[in-house]
Amino acid sequence: MKKIIKTLAITALATAPVFSSFAAAADYPSRPVKFVVPWPPGDLEDVLTRLIAEEMARETGKPATVINKPGGGGVLGASAVSRARADGLMIGSFVADLLTTHLLSGNAPYKKGTFEPVGIFLDYPFVIATRADAPYNNLKELADYTRNNKVSLGHFGYQQLPTAITFKAADTMNIKFASDAPFDANDCSTLANGDADVVNTTTQQILACLKSGDVKLLASMTHERLSIAPDVPTLQEETGISQTTWNGLFVKKGTPEAIKQKIAAIAEKALQSAKAQQLSDNTGAGVFWISGKQAEQIVADDYNAAKELLSYMKK
Repeated sequence: MKKIIKTLAITALATAPVFSSFAAAADYPSRPVKFVVPWPPGDLEDVLTRLIAEEMARETGKPATVINKPGGGGVLGASAVSRARADGLMIGSFVADLLTTHLLSGNAPYKKGTFEPVGIFLDYPFVIATRADAPYNNLKELADYTRNNKVSLGHFGYQQLPTAITFKAADTMNIKFASDAPFDANDCSTLANGDADVVNTTTQQILACLKSGDVKLLASMTHERLSIAPDVPTLQEETGISQTTWNGLFVKKGTPEAIKQKIAAIAEKALQSAKAQQLSDNTGAGVFWISGKQAEQIVADDYNAAKELLSYMKK
């Protein structure tokens, strides 16, 4: 009898976390959910995260809001999520940099393994762009021009993955930027006002001036040519650099698996909406949903791949 009781006790202890996880998911969310976007409003990750938050509110009947917390190249917002409880009530909408280059360069107050991916949902249509009247139409012509002329570069910060990729591309193509500066937003005004001659940005930030013809693209940092600019070569075609960047939803490590699965199901539904598809069509962005072990593997692989880019970053 004692042996049976002992066996039942061990079984109960082993299954308790599972039941606890499903119980937590059944009650999730017990309070309003906050999605933290560590950038100003308006770019792709912000728009898509808002669609997910709206779906969360519809599905659960609880408020779900997006909080924009820019600063430190995204580290300020990520740090806020790192201090949250592992209950899924604060969800970070993070670019790859926050889990790779910021950690590798020692620029983040949180550690590797602080967060767990709920899922990855966006392949950013990062581009290198300039004013339409610039006397160069591709990276080779830009390189030739910079030999005798001063050209300034605008980017999102020295610890950002797209910035490091741009510096590597410049090194590969022998592009000599006379100066460069980080901006929280690299949009039409950055070029129009002369704050920078060339920008590393996303198509969403410059969509209006692309449509008006005031801005042109020199290259895209995407796996394939952009659907909205099929004549513009990818950076891989021009330089052999294949690394791109993504955005995903992350929660504090230790968040119950059942809660992560519930968030994932809601996010996947939102990203299949007509609004999400239209955004993809309009900007050339890759919108999808990858979760579970596959998402974990992407983060791990990109963390290792980012080590090679550290030499192209500036403190």
